[in-house]
Amino acid sequence: MKILVTGGAGFIGANFVHTTVEDMPDADIVVLDKLTYAGNPASLAGLERVTLIEGDIADPDTVDPLVKDADLVVHFAAESHNDNSLNDPSPFITTNIIGTFVLLEAVRKYGVRFHHISTDEVYGDLELDDPAKFTPTTPYHPSSPYSASKAGSDHLVRAWVRSFGVAATLSNCSNNYGPYQHIEKFIPRTVTNLIDGVKPRLYGAGLNVRDWIHVRDHNTAVWDIINKGEIGNTYLIGADGELNNLQVVQLILEEFGYDANDFVHVNDRPGHDLRYAIDNTSLLELGWEPEFKDFKAGLADTVAWYRDNEEWWRPQKEAVEAKYAKTGQ
Repeated sequence: MKILVTGGAGFIGANFVHTTVEDMPDADIVVLDKLTYAGNPASLAGLERVTLIEGDIADPDTVDPLVKDADLVVHFAAESHNDNSLNDPSPFITTNIIGTFVLLEAVRKYGVRFHHISTDEVYGDLELDDPAKFTPTTPYHPSSPYSASKAGSDHLVRAWVRSFGVAATLSNCSNNYGPYQHIEKFIPRTVTNLIDGVKPRLYGAGLNVRDWIHVRDHNTAVWDIINKGEIGNTYLIGADGELNNLQVVQLILEEFGYDANDFVHVNDRPGHDLRYAIDNTSLLELGWEPEFKDFKAGLADTVAWYRDNEEWWRPQKEAVEAKYAKTGQ
């Protein structure tokens, strides 16, 4: 099998490539990545049968020959940082909407199977005391330029399935954590700060709830959807891991042996969604189940990875902290 993975040098995509190399020894993988701040070639270092091509999914001349030569396209590539989308929405529109359109036209042209990775943020947020969870039929109600652009890309995929018969499935995932995540993100920033002896930062009161899933579990779910999912369907990927940000910071502090309240409050970001929660029933019906059912076990695995791979994240650390210092965070 020849697999084209867009955004495969980013966090979730790189982990998907690692999983695929381990589980499919005969697969040849081409990674197409723009190598922006979130794409890191070091995340793919040493992998056999993997070719990394630096390029833009919004460029048809780059995309067309790669899709023509593929049996499967797995589309991770996205601008995905909420804070960055508030500062400058334009790259999110170009990559997430135009880039997805370019890919869809190519898979339509060559009849290639397509899987689209999206986010639960397209559904907006839930009240903290609301017993409901997101389902594949939950109305879209995005809160930020990032989530709005991902909502737009989801609609494009569904339209191309219905209008043109493109063989595509979709998945909307909850918050991933694990190896190779850029250290500007919540968990790796907290972990690497503690490795450096710096107190973690927490937005506002830390009551915002996320449904956490280890990235390895996310990617085994993606393969189950590709292999067993129904064309045109959307599957929500989550592992029943609802925790608020305060609880996550406290669990990380405990993992390091520190007092659970030894952190610093910083100003909350604008439009910060309250709660995400995933109903993963349709995914479980495919026979999938997570390896890390216990968040503490997944967190310990993640902390160990960042301790053991300082050479991967250390070059980014100073610039990340300088950026946050300018905003008082």
